[in-house]
Amino acid sequence: MTAILLAIAAATFLGGGLVLTQFGLRHVHPLSGAAISIPAFTLCFLLASPFLLAGQTIVWSAVPIFAAVGLVFPALLTLLTFAGNRALGPVVTASLGNISPLFSVLLAVVLLGEPLRMWQLAGLLMITAGVLVITVTRTQALRNWRTWALLLPLGAAMLRGVIPPIIKIGLESWPNPIAAGLTGYIFSTITVLTVERVRNGRFFVRAPVPGLLWFAVTGICNGIGTLLLYAAVGAGRVSVVVPIIAAHPIVTVGLNMVVFGRSEGALRLAAGAALTVTGVVLILVG
Repeated sequence: MTAILLAIAAATFLGGGLVLTQFGLRHVHPLSGAAISIPAFTLCFLLASPFLLAGQTIVWSAVPIFAAVGLVFPALLTLLTFAGNRALGPVVTASLGNISPLFSVLLAVVLLGEPLRMWQLAGLLMITAGVLVITVTRTQALRNWRTWALLLPLGAAMLRGVIPPIIKIGLESWPNPIAAGLTGYIFSTITVLTVERVRNGRFFVRAPVPGLLWFAVTGICNGIGTLLLYAAVGAGRVSVVVPIIAAHPIVTVGLNMVVFGRSEGALRLAAGAALTVTGVVLILVG
């Protein structure tokens, strides 16, 4: 139950982070936004680490695992998602990205030996279908793609799916989500600042103050969600918590309706939410 509650909380923060991002994008390029949000949370994390990690003994065998995860999540995923969005549009990118739980569950069964019961498999498929219903808005947009560019969102989905089982392996050596998250964010910060340096010739983003503030807040929201994801994976089975976290578009859609008043496609959204919630229930009872 602890892992399930942590997964729901992670989905809430990650879904909320997508809404906050829209405010920052009014002022800052998406890649530069990543170079603001990720370092902002890393800085907060570093300042709090003496208190959060007081009395902890470093398990050095786990550090390379957490560092390798940090190079990918959330840094490389942000870059792949943006490239896919630019090449294919948000509909195709979001739709293909939603298959990531399938990779997570498959890897958890193969690498970690987690059981996969019939009801859990049915729940996973229902959650995937529900999120697809929520994110796919125009059938015409699905026809506007280039074959090579499909590798971008598919690669992002695969990486997003592979990460939780790898985190689980690292947490088995050092069961400390705080240390895992801090290590990962330090290396993610290195990645996004390097990309910013290559793009604009400087490590630090020059942007209007509102853009800096919005992306800093977004980074804190996403960072808390990521830490909760680590904690959920450490406390429970990957095959249970990852599909629940993957339902975070429900939070995004709900907050969009509240904050921006966007209520188009209400019937479709209700159907997608019903499928997703039913899938979560099947996983819980399975």
